[in-house]
Amino acid sequence: MLKRKKLTILIPCHNEEKGIGKVIDAVPMTILKRFGFKVEIMVIDNNSTDHTAEIALAHRATIIQAEKKGKGNAILAGFNSLSSDTRYVVMLDGDNTYKAKEIIRLVEPLVNNFCHVVVGSRLGGKMKKNSLQFKNRVANWSYTFLVRQFYGANITDVLSGYFAWKKEVIDKLLPHLESEGFEIEMEMITKMSRLGFTMYSVPITYDEREGKTKIEAINDGIRILKMFLKNLTWSPKEKKTKRAKRIIYRPIPWLS
Repeated sequence: MLKRKKLTILIPCHNEEKGIGKVIDAVPMTILKRFGFKVEIMVIDNNSTDHTAEIALAHRATIIQAEKKGKGNAILAGFNSLSSDTRYVVMLDGDNTYKAKEIIRLVEPLVNNFCHVVVGSRLGGKMKKNSLQFKNRVANWSYTFLVRQFYGANITDVLSGYFAWKKEVIDKLLPHLESEGFEIEMEMITKMSRLGFTMYSVPITYDEREGKTKIEAINDGIRILKMFLKNLTWSPKEKKTKRAKRIIYRPIPWLS
């Protein structure tokens, strides 16, 4: 039998007890196994004060405790926890807005060497009623236009939280990441473009979230704009290393 390809699914969370169980249960394990993957699900618990971690453990996920608050810090903790045999990485949120059942759609272009990175596009996909406010759509359209024009990134949703990477992309990108908050998606896309990785979008479903949003529209919007402007002159020669503090709980890693 051919050796299975390791796929690690990262789910950064802060107080997502209402959605995390649904996200884990929706991972299409049978289909992924049929396509030759073995899967590990890692939930990065970013200082949750609810039952996010307990629910994730009950659903047989590996828990990464990222103590420093912020989505960027949570993602860094997840990246730093990837096993050496991981071939592909998928990331989605724990609020059940993105649909885990669509993971295979993001991974397929990577397996076929079509590109290095796939970004799930809400703007080019199916958005359910009340899933994204009009002002947020306008902001996303604007940022996406700017990134396509100034960075040449061929994607249609630069603020998406649904990604798939070849592991070697993360290995090269990780030392350059510095964002602590929601500007992390903008940093990753702009720096991956500068690093020469090919990126494309696939349409995804975007649903109304479970629980309360953590985004502060004005403050986070300003941080995202600053990141866009800062990386216009960024060069991969400017190498920085940042390792987020984390604690790993692996009671029953979900491998199949």
